[in-house]
Amino acid sequence: MKKIVTVAIDGPASSGKSTVSRCLARDLNYIHIDTGAMYRGLTLAAIENQVPFDDEKELFDLLSKLNVSFEHHEGRQHVYINQRDVTKDIRTREVTNHASEVAAHSSIRKELVNRQRLLAENNNVIMDGRDIGTVVLPQADFKFFLDANVEERAHRRHKENLERGIESSFEEIKKELEERDFKDKNREVAPLKAAEDAIIIDTTEMDIHQVILKIKEYLSEES
Repeated sequence: MKKIVTVAIDGPASSGKSTVSRCLARDLNYIHIDTGAMYRGLTLAAIENQVPFDDEKELFDLLSKLNVSFEHHEGRQHVYINQRDVTKDIRTREVTNHASEVAAHSSIRKELVNRQRLLAENNNVIMDGRDIGTVVLPQADFKFFLDANVEERAHRRHKENLERGIESSFEEIKKELEERDFKDKNREVAPLKAAEDAIIIDTTEMDIHQVILKIKEYLSEES
């Protein structure tokens, strides 16, 4: 039986991890699992059902009713909640600003980590998030941590927002990213940090294609 290969890619918001993971998965014919989309999906459902972000029990009850799945269409990953395509809905500014609050609850993380591990059991996967190499897949075959300074990440997010027709200023985005970084790094459950055995790649001066090539080099060295 051919060995299942798991690749963990972690990093802060707008470090490029999701785009890199998606492109790598396409090139290598692996399954891409965007764990952040799962937390965003629950955040969207909480907004639509008027569930407070600080009510862990209500959030968990809501999560128990949600089936989050991924499908690929024409090279793009689509996210579904109970068979509804929410790919665009989970990228709104409101969802982005509150996802870290939802993700901070221990019962929510435990449940979603279990779901994420199940997805990785029988497939070659590239999974990205903030705690993949440290918590979700600590035995992953390859671990990468992508980072970039906050100014560069703010420029990337600002460009993405403009392309999606979302109005926001660079300074607002920078402030939001700094606040998100603080929350992610200081939460009690599974804080954002690089795994001790992760390969750290500073993407500040790199474009997506350069990052992908760099990771492919590491993968080919070990294959």
